[in-house]
Amino acid sequence: MKLKTLVRPLLLVAATAGAAAFAQAAKPAAPAAPATQKAVIDRALLTVFKALPARFEDPKNPITPEKVALGRMLYFENRLSKNHDLSCNSCHDLNKYGVDGKPFSPGHKKQLGGRNSPTVYNAGGHLLQFWDGRAPNLEEQAKGPILNPVEMAMPDEARVVETLKSIPGYVTAFQKAFPGEADPVTYNNLGLAIGAFERQLVTPSRFDKYLSGDEKALTEAEKVGLKKYMEQGCQTCHSGAALGGAMQKMGLVLPYQSKDQGRFDLTKKESDRMMFRVPTLRNVSKTAPYFHDGSVKDLQTAVKLMAQHQFGKQITDDDAKHIVTFLDSLTGELPKSYIAKPKLPASGPKTPKPDPT
Repeated sequence: MKLKTLVRPLLLVAATAGAAAFAQAAKPAAPAAPATQKAVIDRALLTVFKALPARFEDPKNPITPEKVALGRMLYFENRLSKNHDLSCNSCHDLNKYGVDGKPFSPGHKKQLGGRNSPTVYNAGGHLLQFWDGRAPNLEEQAKGPILNPVEMAMPDEARVVETLKSIPGYVTAFQKAFPGEADPVTYNNLGLAIGAFERQLVTPSRFDKYLSGDEKALTEAEKVGLKKYMEQGCQTCHSGAALGGAMQKMGLVLPYQSKDQGRFDLTKKESDRMMFRVPTLRNVSKTAPYFHDGSVKDLQTAVKLMAQHQFGKQITDDDAKHIVTFLDSLTGELPKSYIAKPKLPASGPKTPKPDPT
């Protein structure tokens, strides 16, 4: 074979390879994958938060196993409603992070309340109870819905006590929970028992581990979100163990349009107009819809609206997403054994019948 016939194919291969290499080099380089964002958190700034306690103690209502056992039964007790079809758990479902997922909860005769039912989890960390702060503590709050004509609709305290005294199992349970009292089955003791049960509805999350010094408890993305959260000033209202719970004006900078004027409707004081209790951000990813009027279903939208109304800021979608990523870290595990529905005592011969009127 002649040398010429061998060289020509080799030159052709080389030329083809060179052209291909040139063409490849001429193509624009694919964009590099974005580097994972990292955030350096000044731990001195984290003192505005607090890790959740094992339970929210109140020396005025010492927690005992007997009181908690009674409070748990009462929390699930439908006979505390006029038509025997509603309990505390109806609107504050413990298996759904303490909410029912509805803008307004249906009550007696399917009437709708005028405010969203907030979660009961970690509510012991709130300064006041109810959206307008009309109850000073969990014990007083527990007594409200039972007598509300739109909610559980019992006519008065006497009917509630009559119902409880007609159920032998409850008489015994009250005696155990309030030993030494001549007449322990009272409406006030009902509130104390439910309050004792609710004071242990606590859901610690990875954020609590992070506050305790575990740097690996949060992902880098969650730390970026935490930094954005603090840069935007969210901790101004959402701080402490519950990340909320104080009273604040809604629409501090940009007015929030609402027929509901908050605490003003209760006190008629101009300084209380649009004052609402700040909701906890614990488990907030699980407790939609948001705000007192239940008007917002999406958490990212809620974050952006709060920035507008409270600070007059238009934050970007990206910043809102980062903050929501951090808020996801506030989701705790439900205490399944603690919230399991107990066996309720049987009615007695004099227990009032359901009344749908």
